[in-house]
Amino acid sequence: MTTPAYPLSRTAGTGGSVLVDRCQVCGSRDLQPVLFIGYLPPVNTMSPIGSRPNEQPAYPAELLRCPSCELVQLGLIVDPAVIFPPHYAYTSGTTRILRDNFAQLYDEVMERYPLAADDLVVDVGSNDGTLLGNFHRHGHRVCGIEPTNACRIAQAAGITTVNAFFSAETAGVVRERHGQARIVTACNVFAHMEDVHDVVRGILSLLGPDGVFISESHYLAPLVETLQYDTIYHEHLRYYSLRSLSNLLAMHGLEVIHARPIPTHGGSIRVYAARTGTHPVSADVARMLAEEAVALAPERLRDFKRRVSQSKLDLLALLKEVRATGARVYGVGAPSRASTLVNYVGLDDSILDCVLEIAGSYKIGKYMPGTLIPVLDETRLFEDQPEYALLLSWHIGEELAGKLRRAGYRGKFIVPLPTPRVL
Repeated sequence: MTTPAYPLSRTAGTGGSVLVDRCQVCGSRDLQPVLFIGYLPPVNTMSPIGSRPNEQPAYPAELLRCPSCELVQLGLIVDPAVIFPPHYAYTSGTTRILRDNFAQLYDEVMERYPLAADDLVVDVGSNDGTLLGNFHRHGHRVCGIEPTNACRIAQAAGITTVNAFFSAETAGVVRERHGQARIVTACNVFAHMEDVHDVVRGILSLLGPDGVFISESHYLAPLVETLQYDTIYHEHLRYYSLRSLSNLLAMHGLEVIHARPIPTHGGSIRVYAARTGTHPVSADVARMLAEEAVALAPERLRDFKRRVSQSKLDLLALLKEVRATGARVYGVGAPSRASTLVNYVGLDDSILDCVLEIAGSYKIGKYMPGTLIPVLDETRLFEDQPEYALLLSWHIGEELAGKLRRAGYRGKFIVPLPTPRVL
């Protein structure tokens, strides 16, 4: 495989979007369609409640598979300035499962690749510094790279953060200021950046000779198995399997030395990589690759399309039954993935009365993207006691239902995926 030339084809009239006409990793033009879920608005573009419906951009969301390197990828790359504007409001520190995950990552790093106090740790897409905070509190040198205003939260906590999009050029600036890193992390961002080869080159320039690169990304295997089509949106350009990640990293002289599934975002994969031959390779790598060969066989991906379509019909049928009785349905949780589900299934404010978010969420007082479904404070669930609550954060559905029940909600819960059902 050869590294493809960039940029890919810019499409006229799309505001700088990039048509993926060849594989983002190997450059092959033999891209096979897996699933098309329609035209989706940017998942964090939300209009204030009460504003008149106005023109909104919507971009095609099509999954493509490259049979050469086995990468599954989105068919259009939207201008990152549209998807990740400076006011992009996501902060990882507000999510308990992510705080716990990053604390566990620190422990795992110290167990497998112990750090000295003066070793540098660099986090690509460091957001509010939640991950780096674990290393910072233990006295290690840290540096984050973050393009949005979330960097100010990290800086206020004393975590050195460069406010920029990551690239080989940005990596050079960090290396010049701070030296090479023993650990470079890219968690929930390694699938988000357009020119992945430039990103890997930048990571390589930052890594010391025995440095370790750690990535966390949505994992294609559970996405297919548990029907997580709602994780398909334009922030996620690539949907990695361990095989496709291994193929990408090998093109740059890196090998996977350890990998394991982790529970974040409904199923992710944590992958450790280093320069070939510098660290022992864990037996977990061969085991996971063998399991993937079965779970992600081409026929399983073909069946994925049919199952997604059927789940949409099943959810609409369930909601039709519920609404026919005059029952109210409130959505609970407005993560990015909820926007995909709402728009793909075709829910509107005549089906879903509102969507509820915890107090303090910046989404409260706005409409769900592409709809007139209002996002309101979660207290409404307990005050109004609707007959049904649709768990849009269904990947943590059991935990969420228990929390809401203990807080006083007396109605029934609807879980939309993988099989729509009433709890």
